[in-house]
This record gives sequence, structure tokens and C-alpha cells, in this order.
Amino acid sequence: MNINSSSKTFATAPLPFENHSDNNEDSNFPAAECICNVVSNEQVNDDYKLMILEAPPVALKAKAGQFFQLLCISADDHELATRRPMSIYEVDVTRGQIKFLYKCVGRGTQSMALLMNNQTVNIAGPFGVGFSLETEWKNVAVIGRGVGLATLAPISQLASEKGVGVTAFISARSPDLLMSQELFEKIGAEIITVTDANDTSSVENLENLLENLIGMGKIDAFFTCGSTRLLNLAKKLGLKHGIPGQVALEQIMACGLGPCYICVRTFEVNGKQVLRRICKDGPVFDIQEAVGW
Repeated sequence: MNINSSSKTFATAPLPFENHSDNNEDSNFPAAECICNVVSNEQVNDDYKLMILEAPPVALKAKAGQFFQLLCISADDHELATRRPMSIYEVDVTRGQIKFLYKCVGRGTQSMALLMNNQTVNIAGPFGVGFSLETEWKNVAVIGRGVGLATLAPISQLASEKGVGVTAFISARSPDLLMSQELFEKIGAEIITVTDANDTSSVENLENLLENLIGMGKIDAFFTCGSTRLLNLAKKLGLKHGIPGQVALEQIMACGLGPCYICVRTFEVNGKQVLRRICKDGPVFDIQEAVGW
């Protein structure tokens, strides 16, 4: 998950809080604190690293779209230990492993990058409301950019396992930063790569590509993460064509359990603005209710 955030949520008008998660089974899923061995922690490209951990059974039961809080010790002299929310990239039940794809942007993730094979890391989770997959959906489109693809990987795997066709739109600044292609190839997804470098990642181009797929009846639902412009595009096309969708939102968090209210954002529900906590009420929400930054 991204560590970019804003405090504007609390500075705006006094909107009503809405508990979005009380009746969702994901939000009541048992979580635990676990000490995991590091299997590997390797550079994927210039921006991202992939960390693989040996995980206990409770962690391996994590659902697509949920997240863990990883305890990170600051890489500087202060040795301050704080947790960082990390979306699940992949759960390998057979090998007893869980994987996290992340970008080094601050003290916490910089300390994660220093972890070596056979060292240990403290993780807590899984937390939050994950993605859902309706039985009537036969084809879905996942639209992600950068590390947002990490969050979309598990729902893509789940869709493939259930015989649902997946079209994956992989966006990045340049071709060398395109990620997760091997993972999507492994599940048999149709892959469409777009980049800023060759001007194919524009909203106009993506809209044309998606409209073509919709015209062929190949999109029954949208899944997205990692970009406000992708969220807005999926909302626009979903509303136009009556196609449902879900978005995993990225937000700074402290507790990951709900009490601290640091991760509050505004949503539009039935014509009204309400406040929800990303950690407990999400991080996955209905696309039409989500509001980008």
C-alpha cells in the first residue's frame, strides 16, 4: 500500500461516519501476530522489491484484497519500530509462503529492504475487507499501475481458479518498470501493457481499449488499484454500461484495526457524503462509492 496520504479528511465538513464492515465476514476474520522467516527479499526492478516469507496457517488464510501490518525498525540510528500496511501479493499455500511487493519510499520500507534471508519479521493480520467475486461474472478486467498491481494479483488468481477470464491492464512509467507479467501469464490472463514512455497509458487510449472489450462482452466487472485516474475511468465506464466494480484504496494507517481513525476518507453513498475507515471498512470498496484524491 502506498504511504502517501493527507490530513484533509479531518479538516473538512463534519460528515457522518458509516460502519461499512459490520456485516462483512472479511472484517471479522481472525487475525494474529506472527514471526515469519524471510525466504528472500530481492529487487524486482529499480523501484520495487519482492519479499517472500514463511508464514503460519492463519496468515495463509488471508483473502484477496486484505493486508498485513509489518513491523519495521527504522534504518537510521533512532531504531524506531512502527508498522507498515502491506497488501498481499501472493499466497502460496503449498509452500507455506506469503509474498509482498513493495516500493522503498520511507524509513519503514527502507528497513524492510535490508532484511536478509533467514532473518525474521513480525507481521500482524490479515486485516480488512477483501475483494469478492460474484458467480455470474465470466470475464473481469483488472486495471493497475505500479505497486497497485500487487493488490490486484490475488483476485486475479482467484478468478482464474474459478474459471473466470481475466484481462490485465498493466500500467507503468516505462517498459522497464512493468511488473507482474509473469504472474498474470501463469494464470492465463490476457495481458495489455501500457506505459507513459510510449503514450499508450493515457486515459483516452485505455478508455478505447476497455470500450472494445465491453463491446465484445468481455468485461462483467472491474477491479482496480493504484491510480485515481484509473479509478475514475472505471467509475465512468461502469456507470455508463452498468458494470459493477471494486477498488482497493491505498492509505496511510497506524493501528490497522479501526480505533485510531487515521485512515478515514470520504465516500459518496446514495447521494450523500460519508466517512469510512480504509483499514476496517475496506480497503476494498464499491467503485461507484469511492472518491479519488
